[in-house]
Amino acid sequence: MDHPDLSDSAARGALISQLSREIVQLHARLYGRGPTKARSYLHGDYAVCILEEVFTTAERTLIVAGSGDHVSETRKKFQEAVKEEFIDVVERITERTVRVFLSQVDVEANLALEFFLFANA
Repeated sequence: MDHPDLSDSAARGALISQLSREIVQLHARLYGRGPTKARSYLHGDYAVCILEEVFTTAERTLIVAGSGDHVSETRKKFQEAVKEEFIDVVERITERTVRVFLSQVDVEANLALEFFLFANA
């Protein structure tokens, strides 16, 4: 599969902005609330999205009450259930096949990391 030429900095910037925007929108749709900050990086072999202030009011309440592990586990299970939606977004935008999708949250930092490893071109 051909993929976009990332040597053009304007096209690369637009692609990265679209990736951040659509991952934030997907989070908002799936969780009822999207992150307030997002940065994405696109490299030859992978894409990564760093999302900040991701937790819902209920999740933040549980974290403060000492149930951060429960929030992490629930997020992990939910991400496994909806991973194809994340993969579909990234494959459509990058025109690359995603081989591996990893999602991780840090409850103390109120941050999520979405990592997409591309298949060899």
